[in-house]
Amino acid sequence: MRILLTGKSGQVGKALQATLAPAGEVIALDRGQLDLVSADAIRQAVREIKPDVIVNAAAFTAVDRAESEPDLAMAVNGVAPGVLAVEARRIDALLVHYSTDYVFDGAKDGPYMEEDATHPLSVYGRTKLAGEQAIREAGIRHYIFRTSWVYSARGSNFVHTILRLARERTEIRIVDDQVGAPTWARSIAEITAKILSAGGNTTNAPDNAGGIYHVTAAGAVSWFGFAQAILAAAKTRFPRMIVPQLIPIPSSEYPLPARRPLNSRLDNSRLTAAFGLALPKWEDALHLCMQEIASAGSGA
Repeated sequence: MRILLTGKSGQVGKALQATLAPAGEVIALDRGQLDLVSADAIRQAVREIKPDVIVNAAAFTAVDRAESEPDLAMAVNGVAPGVLAVEARRIDALLVHYSTDYVFDGAKDGPYMEEDATHPLSVYGRTKLAGEQAIREAGIRHYIFRTSWVYSARGSNFVHTILRLARERTEIRIVDDQVGAPTWARSIAEITAKILSAGGNTTNAPDNAGGIYHVTAAGAVSWFGFAQAILAAAKTRFPRMIVPQLIPIPSSEYPLPARRPLNSRLDNSRLTAAFGLALPKWEDALHLCMQEIASAGSGA
């Protein structure tokens, strides 16, 4: 199996390079090697590589910056997936794409199902939804994996932000009225690799045409609770660490350019029913990630 992986330098992209390797030949490209703003560049890459599977892990993920750069965000998140989908249709390739909880407005009381109505609150959410729609309209074999609150042992993410702030401050104010499932990038990559290694076959679905699946860690927590767990896990690995005081605040006290959904919980039962797969609890994945950070010596 020949796999074209975009966004190899991102959190999920880095994890995918390792997990996809046993499944076949992986041609991994970063932004410097494939400019997703250029439709011509996308077409040329796909036509030269001729992959059996395209895994699009590239995205414009600067949620707040998207508010001031909507055209760029739409080009990467909305238009590029559609171009990839058209090219995938030409060569009968499977397209795997990652989306987000931000396609919902967070007003629902319980976890969101795949078929729930979307209503993004931000430019980022709207552009990611546009990417989903472009892929579905192309009429190709595809998997769209919606995930949330992604973090990893490397890169810019909430875990590293909390660890950095813990070194710099004695007090940290954290939003406590947004709830979701922190999801380790490696867990997303491992689920992707298992599905592709199995040929994309499902246990209960009538065919392997794919569709949208929610792919998040089990359980849910607020950003404040997640910060507490990060610092507790860090303290066990870095005993000399001075843990700052955490103060819970509402979203209204931490205004940002882009509105966030208060409820980012996604129901993963469709993933389990179709593939017999589930991601670990967010707490368990966090501990594994913290072990990796401690081994690298980057959290003290």
